[in-house]
Amino acid sequence: MSEDTKVHAELRENFGKGYARRLRAAGKIPAVIYGHGTEPVHVALPGHQVSLIIRRANAVLELEIDGKGDQLTLVKDVQKDPVHQIIEHIDLLVVKKGEKVAIDIPIIVVGESASGTIVNQDANTLSIEAEATHIPQNIEVSVEGLEEGAHITAADVVLPKGSTLLSDPEVLVVAISVPAAAEAEGDEAAEAETAEAAAE
Repeated sequence: MSEDTKVHAELRENFGKGYARRLRAAGKIPAVIYGHGTEPVHVALPGHQVSLIIRRANAVLELEIDGKGDQLTLVKDVQKDPVHQIIEHIDLLVVKKGEKVAIDIPIIVVGESASGTIVNQDANTLSIEAEATHIPQNIEVSVEGLEEGAHITAADVVLPKGSTLLSDPEVLVVAISVPAAAEAEGDEAAEAETAEAAAE
């Protein structure tokens, strides 16, 4: 684990919206830790540091908890104020080093398909199983030079080492097509050629 994912967490025993609001005003984020058959543990996290870490999908936090030692956790849910986008609460799942977890990983399309074609991305994420301490930030799918009609399914995607696909292998990730306007122009040109040939 890298140093930037180590976070000092304060145990909290007070609950309710008023207390949570005071925590956020003090620059802290209320959070709950659960999993592995343990009782939920309520903590307060340093707001600025955690906000930066959780910009990455499926962030793992190594928590130093007052009186409880270190705890490895996976960010499972981030609740934000829909208007102000302030983080209101975070759910953290207890994980162990070497343990595999199921997560959804963002897909990034790279490269350019053949001239005159467009890339239609059908799936934005894939469900995979990966080691909790080696979760990839994203999965790259290359469309370099692909022609019209080409398509990439989940089964075609090269997963990071140690990862296993959980999504349906038949799920369509990317399809290459020609824009409808270009197709229409092509049809018109073909019709014009046919008409000219008939006139001759």
